[in-house]
Amino acid sequence: MHTPFKPIDFLSRDIGVERRSDGTLLLQSNHRLKPYEKHVPAFLTKWAGEAPDRVWLAQRRGLDRAWFKVTYAEAKRQVDAVTQALIDRGFGPDRPVMILSSNSIEFALLTMAAMQARAPVAPVSPAYSVMSQDHTKLRYVFDLIKPGLVFVQSGEIYARALSVLDLTGVLLVHADKAPPQMQSLPWSELIATKVTGAVARSIDKIESKTIGKFLFTSGSTGMPKAVINTQEMMCANLAMGQMARTRHSDDPPTVMLDWLPWNHTMGGNATFQGNLAEGGTTYIDDGKPLPGLFDETLRNLREISPTYFANVPAGYAMLATALEKDEALARRFFRNLNSLAYGGATLPSDLYERMEVLAVKHTGYRLPFVTGWGSTETAPTATSVHWASERVGLIGLPFPGVQLKLVPTGEEGRYELRLKSVIVTPGYFRQPELTAQMFDEEGFYKIGDAGRFVDPEDPSWGLIFDGRVVEDFKLLSGTFVLVGTLRTAAIAAASPVLQDAVVCGQDRDYIGLLGFPNIAACRRLADDDGAKLTMTELLAHPAVIGPLRDGLSRLNAESRGSSMRIKRALLMTEPPSVDGHEITDKGYINQRATLERRKALVERLYAGGDGVIEIP
Repeated sequence: MHTPFKPIDFLSRDIGVERRSDGTLLLQSNHRLKPYEKHVPAFLTKWAGEAPDRVWLAQRRGLDRAWFKVTYAEAKRQVDAVTQALIDRGFGPDRPVMILSSNSIEFALLTMAAMQARAPVAPVSPAYSVMSQDHTKLRYVFDLIKPGLVFVQSGEIYARALSVLDLTGVLLVHADKAPPQMQSLPWSELIATKVTGAVARSIDKIESKTIGKFLFTSGSTGMPKAVINTQEMMCANLAMGQMARTRHSDDPPTVMLDWLPWNHTMGGNATFQGNLAEGGTTYIDDGKPLPGLFDETLRNLREISPTYFANVPAGYAMLATALEKDEALARRFFRNLNSLAYGGATLPSDLYERMEVLAVKHTGYRLPFVTGWGSTETAPTATSVHWASERVGLIGLPFPGVQLKLVPTGEEGRYELRLKSVIVTPGYFRQPELTAQMFDEEGFYKIGDAGRFVDPEDPSWGLIFDGRVVEDFKLLSGTFVLVGTLRTAAIAAASPVLQDAVVCGQDRDYIGLLGFPNIAACRRLADDDGAKLTMTELLAHPAVIGPLRDGLSRLNAESRGSSMRIKRALLMTEPPSVDGHEITDKGYINQRATLERRKALVERLYAGGDGVIEIP
């Protein structure tokens, strides 16, 4: 495709490389990190002053599901009122505020108010409350944080989760409906609080090291860790993101439709706070990239023309299909769009190409797909693809202010990645033993990921993600299997049948694959949109098995050895389990926990027989 990319003023790829005698490399941008704000609420104050009537947040409300909108000025007034209410009730650094609900206007306002009161915000995955059957993770994080306030959007929806918590001495706040048989303060009472000078004095006391958030992540055991996010971490990372692309004074304000969960670092820090830093408008999307739920996203996109759009690959698969079928929707979607972003997994090449064909048709340009790499511990983005690239799977180059250490793994051209920067967390809350294990002897954070250069002779072309070092294993032959690399390649090769997968084979003769199927795509392939087939019948249908076998067979033919050859596959009828620690909130599959929980399926895979697909 020779059509040019839409012109965007990206940061130049000016990179410095230090090479050590042991093969270790140190990579860092030659651009200096620009000065950054002292704290996140400063952005709200800024835009409430400069653009008071601009809409900051909008969300569908009521029976008619109309957009309820809040301007920057009104948001600042309500945030200050809630800040005062928190101060009046003794909230501060030692009394965290826990949020159990999905994204909402009240979620956003309470986040800013808690920060202004210097009370750490602890947003918890809604899955721990409404999808979990045993609430083990919810109780764990509640006992770890010991919050002084718990907020729920709807007391009715979260009543069962609240009933398992010891709320003695904890202020319970609800927005919509009070939880039955529990004492709870309505949100309306908080925003009616009269503001005094105590709010400004509290804001003045916010320091760069003040804890803004506790964000939860899952370790190899599956139990969440509370990652300390200081104001400096978050603000420095926002400044890095702003440097990656220059905005001009005559650029229109950013408009974004956002479903990414704010309890997660990408949604809560990079997306939500990133758009606040730009003074943009965020439409809260109650849709999700899941069958039956994506219709809400499409409904919203029929009314909103975003300037920037981010999603996971599964979301783009659904979006591309919808845009190809609906000319009016496509025109609306691309009307003001400048760039696209993906995360959570590598975007399959066929999806990239389909989206670019649509972009050219409706804009006359290709649109850059931007992405980055990092973790909850890095607030979140440490590297970025800040240039128009035709290649998917890149993680880019270090942001200004980030030093990237590349340690040889023994596999030719493959490096373990480690980080040192102001955006790296000081540690895990109340878990000093885990904090001590985070850093190497030079103070670099050991993130556990691997990467390799697009062009070893020219690092400016960036890095490719090359899996999780901690997930890799050896076959009986001693061959080392790079799980992350193979998993990504297998999902792309078997598109659209596979939603995700886990790689098997430790201490075995060959590699096998347990696949989580993309059910919607499988039904389309089997011409079963009416869902008449049972799950077992669907996953055994020739129209599903054929593309899976053919795709993995092509992957085998192109592989460079037994470390990338898949001999057998098995499609699983049960989706990944939250309670089983198989899936993180951002949708990443926990390889170790899944294999442990599904030992019987692994044995079935290697025994062969019914349901096991042989890959030539």
